[in-house]
Formats: sequence, structure tokens, C-alpha cells
Amino acid sequence: MTSVSIIGNGTMGTAIGALAAEGGHTVEFIDRQSTAIAGDIVVLAVPYPSVAGIIADHGAALAGKVVVDITNPLDFATFDGLVVPADGSAASVIAEALPASTVLKAFNTNFAATLAAKSVGGSPVTVLIAGDDDAAKRLLSSVLAGAGVSAVDAGSLKRARELEALGFLQLTLAAQEKISWTGGFALVK
Repeated sequence: MTSVSIIGNGTMGTAIGALAAEGGHTVEFIDRQSTAIAGDIVVLAVPYPSVAGIIADHGAALAGKVVVDITNPLDFATFDGLVVPADGSAASVIAEALPASTVLKAFNTNFAATLAAKSVGGSPVTVLIAGDDDAAKRLLSSVLAGAGVSAVDAGSLKRARELEALGFLQLTLAAQEKISWTGGFALVK
């Protein structure tokens, strides 16, 4: 059994927590006032602008943990671009700020409703995971497998850039009502 700490209790955090609990794993939700973080895996289920404050508040407690970045670094002022350099990613910024943690990028190409339903467009939902630590990717994949959700290793943490671009496209399509929040991209094997 793996313990999972989730920082953020919005729809994404709740959906991820439900999957982990369904698989028999221990789940705790962390708020900004918490000082202890018990999880082997810590999910940053917050908007990207909140991440810097979380790292400032909890950085030391995240050392030695697998930190899962689910953010899409949108420019919330325009909703028409990302706020990270074109050759970078939110995940790489987080990894640089947390050198004693293992950072993974995952869940940012999924909507909460598709995670909860375990389905997108009639196909099983798949979580894409990018990271430089194969053991950490296997650990997160096993948590998801316990709930009947498959994960695909999308490559090194460098692939977070492409995952964030895909997440950005999906979010803007949904915001423009070109796809629904229960839709999105599916990976058909």
C-alpha cells in the first residue's frame, strides 16, 4: 500500500484521491497550514500560480518524496498561452525548485470528470506520466492500476513540455465549448 498526499481538494484532487483510495491506498488532503506530509507520493493538485507558495511552505517536507505536478501553466489573464518558456515546462521549474524530490508530470491531460468516470469518449481513460525516475513512474502507475486506470510512460521529464502543450490545447477547446469537460483526448492502443 502506498500513501498519497494531495495538496488541493478541488475536482482534480478529489478525483485523483478517489482513484488512489479505490486501489486501497492511504490518501490525505493537505492544506497550506499543514506541516507534516505523510505521503510517499505528493500530488500538486492546484493551479500553477499556487505552486511557488506551496514550495515555499512545504519544500523541506517534500524532500525524498515523489512529487506529481498536474498543473497546466496557463496564462490566466489571456487564456491564450503558457507562462513558461517554449523550451521548458512547469514540471522542470518545479524539479529545479525541489532538487531533493523526484518530480513527475501526470494528470494534466485528463479532466476530473474523465478520471472519475475512467472513460473519455467511450475509451478507457489513460494517464500519461513523464519523469526521469522509472521506479517513481512505476509506483504512480501501480496506484492507478489498483483502481483499474492505465498509465503510459510518456518518457523523460523533458516530455512534460509536450504534455503541457496538449493540456493547454484541451483546456482551451473545453473553455471555448468545442469539447465538453467530460471529453478530451483518448489514447487508443
